[in-house]
Amino acid sequence: MTDAALPTSSAPAPAIPRRAWQALIVLLAAMFIALLDTTIVNVALPSIRTSIDASEATLSWIISGYALAFGLALIPAGRIGDRIGHKWVFFSGLALFTVSSLACGLSQNDVQLVVSRVVQGLAGGMFVPAVTAYIQLLFPFRSRGKAFAIMGAVIGVSSALGPIVGGLIIEAFGAENGWRLVFGVNLPIGIATLAAAAILLPGHRESDAISVSINGPTSAASPVKAGIDWLGLVLVSAGLVALLVPLIQGEDEGWPLWTFVSLAVGALLIVAFGAWEVAYAKRGRSPLVPPRLFRHPSFTGGVILALVYFAAFTSIFFTISILWQAGLGHTALESGVVSIPFAIGSIVGSSQSGRLAQRLGRTVLVIGTAAVTGGLAWVWLVLLLTDPSDLTNWELIAPLLIAGLGNGLFIAPNAQFIVATVDRSEAGAASGVISAMQRVGSAVGIAVIGSVFFGTLVIDGQTPDAVATGFGTSATSAMAVSVGFALLAFALVFTLPRRTGVPGSH
Repeated sequence: MTDAALPTSSAPAPAIPRRAWQALIVLLAAMFIALLDTTIVNVALPSIRTSIDASEATLSWIISGYALAFGLALIPAGRIGDRIGHKWVFFSGLALFTVSSLACGLSQNDVQLVVSRVVQGLAGGMFVPAVTAYIQLLFPFRSRGKAFAIMGAVIGVSSALGPIVGGLIIEAFGAENGWRLVFGVNLPIGIATLAAAAILLPGHRESDAISVSINGPTSAASPVKAGIDWLGLVLVSAGLVALLVPLIQGEDEGWPLWTFVSLAVGALLIVAFGAWEVAYAKRGRSPLVPPRLFRHPSFTGGVILALVYFAAFTSIFFTISILWQAGLGHTALESGVVSIPFAIGSIVGSSQSGRLAQRLGRTVLVIGTAAVTGGLAWVWLVLLLTDPSDLTNWELIAPLLIAGLGNGLFIAPNAQFIVATVDRSEAGAASGVISAMQRVGSAVGIAVIGSVFFGTLVIDGQTPDAVATGFGTSATSAMAVSVGFALLAFALVFTLPRRTGVPGSH
């Protein structure tokens, strides 16, 4: 299989323009705040709960609504960027993200906050695809690995730092104002990045010219008709919302009949989406999720892996933050401190993941998911065997460090192994599907974990010990579900190829 865009091995590596590195800094600054917001809000949830009298379902929506909207926007945003230019899609998405962050901070009730978070997630999903698109356009093939490694480090660090930064902000400004400033931290970064993006990011024609100069001419255009699969987007969006709403609201409302109807409708809509994608592709159009990708069984396994791993990974600090503050009476900063071992492990693991992936292949993902599973199982045992009133962060240092190391080993290289299951010509579409499924997995994980946590929450009495016991029991049940997700992710890793570069090689 050949690719005209790839330089020959004997040719000298093209020089990377200085502007490419400047553009990368701008792009990664935006990605940093988008991914920081996936975890920074966790430590603010108890403060939000008391400040605006938010319901338990609202707490799940604040996380799940952001993640779901983010995931659903990724693929159409990438397609629109390909057609009209990534610069202004990036700029528009970042501007909307900044404004919606302000709206989150100014919200006076739970409805305003959830709506603002959903808009914020949509905005994040608009501009994040431009990051990978610009790396493909501005960096020659043999230099992209370094750019993607830097991007992977930013992903790991931003997600890991979220609870710590959130805790510091709430500690400094108090519970009432602190949770609002958790969203406000995006404003100066967003404004500065918008100004830099207007100057430093090349426009559509300019970026194409740069790409040709360093990567060579692209191959002939595909005969597939361009366009956005709007009906597919509506079907999959409606289906996922119909599935998530009862998972989040069901426990709060006592599982009335409409929740089961919604689940059934959601499943039917997802089936209809699949049938539509097949029919749309047969008409020579470009579907939202190309059905041909799923001709590769390993890709199907990899997509499920992306979903269940992120369901496990993003839900653990939702559980710990609520337990630590609402159940045990600790501050937001103390809750953030609990995550420090995980953050350190993630940073160390991600810094070594690229080198280990080259040397060990798929084994690095096996080690990573095994460490995450073992670390979470250890956390579950600590919660199960320790009296909640005696629980401190010291008992969680070792298991969270191990889980963090595993997370760092997995997060950076996992996408390239999943993409390696399909043909090179399908890599772009596969990357979009994987990114979307990661965010959908985050939404599903929070929905399920939140339902389990609050569904098992029973407080027998009003004493501090009774509150701690009630929240401790619920946290133990929720963590058991996270362990289950992690175990499934560990099993699914073995569906991926042993090495990248050879689709389907096992």
